[in-house]
Amino acid sequence: MKIDILAIGVHPDDVELSCSGTIAKHIAIGKKVGILDLTLGELGTRGSAELRTKEATEAAKILGVSFRTQLNMKDGFFENNEAHQKQIIEIIRKHQPEIILCNAVNDRHPDHGRAAKLTSEACFYSGLIKIETTIEGKKQEAWRPKAVYHYIQDQYIHPDFVIDVTDFMEVKHKAILAFSSQFYNPKSGEPETPISSKAFLESLNAKMSLWGRAMGVSYAEGFTVDRYPGVNNLFDLK
Repeated sequence: MKIDILAIGVHPDDVELSCSGTIAKHIAIGKKVGILDLTLGELGTRGSAELRTKEATEAAKILGVSFRTQLNMKDGFFENNEAHQKQIIEIIRKHQPEIILCNAVNDRHPDHGRAAKLTSEACFYSGLIKIETTIEGKKQEAWRPKAVYHYIQDQYIHPDFVIDVTDFMEVKHKAILAFSSQFYNPKSGEPETPISSKAFLESLNAKMSLWGRAMGVSYAEGFTVDRYPGVNNLFDLK
């Protein structure tokens, strides 16, 4: 299945927290979107890998993505090396996305920045014909996405561009709360974490409100780029 956008997160819920409004918006205009989780998030304080996988499946249904694939890289201890790059390359070549959305280049969680670099390099190497990968016994053709955009996570990073997601905040919130083991749940008896408080979700909305205000809307999601984006003319900018 060829898709338009592949959203990659090192942990289940990275995508929902950071760019699910953008995903829902593009699905609404007819684009095909897939999600790739690099790990199962097994080191998370709350829940378990099995539970987070069930939650990830539910979140994917809420967003309406074409598929959600989960790799089994080692949470916390994966490396940016050939073996891990090739796992991502196989998925990129299989689905041939035009755009990749992936982890923040820097963040509080060390996995995020490392995954950003791993994914960015895999996107480049996926376009090299001399790097061979196979799927179901068949050699894959080289494919390089046209653009890689890094979403912003917990640590504030000044965005290079923002996308209006005001009309998709409800579905974003539903997708986030599908991960009931991880986020604010007054009935939970599990340990408190930096992301499990009500204040965390409020701070997420506040950050999106700040980005939205810059373009005259209620809420926006922010992204950074390795290569600056171009526009056809000044009237393309809002």
